[in-house]
Amino acid sequence: MPDLGPLTTALGYDYQNQALLAEALSHRSAGSTNYERLEFLGDGLLNFVIAAALYRMHPELDEGSLSRLRASLVRESTLADIARDIRLGDHLLMGQGELRSGGFDRDSILSDVVESLIGACYIEAGFAPAEALVLRLFDTRLHNLPEAQALKDPKTQLQEWLQGQKLERPVYEVIGKEGKAHELQFTVSCVVASPAKTVQATASSRRKAEQTAAADMLQQLIDDAL
Repeated sequence: MPDLGPLTTALGYDYQNQALLAEALSHRSAGSTNYERLEFLGDGLLNFVIAAALYRMHPELDEGSLSRLRASLVRESTLADIARDIRLGDHLLMGQGELRSGGFDRDSILSDVVESLIGACYIEAGFAPAEALVLRLFDTRLHNLPEAQALKDPKTQLQEWLQGQKLERPVYEVIGKEGKAHELQFTVSCVVASPAKTVQATASSRRKAEQTAAADMLQQLIDDAL
């Protein structure tokens, strides 16, 4: 097993059970003993610790705002960024095929292993050290969060803006689909009745097209109101 000193230093936790640490770092391509069970455990711990931290840090926020902030922290891309910060990919154990295909830098794998390391810490040392590990990994991000409002998706922001103006909800409609089955492009219209306005957007899925149209519509309405 390669030297894991740099990794444990970056984590701020020195695993005593080397077999458990190897399991936490092992992709399924490396064998039947892999990180998946530890990942399951770490995922639950991570969600709770982040939820509790946000609850303590932001007594002014409601449930919806806290949920959006938590989702922004525990999502795959954020966990993968944390993994890259600590050069986790250098220490993964995986089969040659997965290694050659770039698995050591794949977001889905990196995020899973961050969770498995949290789970392994809990198995070895209990809740308090696992909580401390999570808070160390997320410290900068917990203290530099965006406004909860900014994390709302464009459709929600548009609907709330219209409601605030006592206007009707927008209506979305798919007005076109083009391309082959595996590369369809959806064109969606977003219509508000008052002030009468229509915006169109095209994307690789209906949801993405609706969100883009909603963002464009909201910007136009805000500009018109200025």
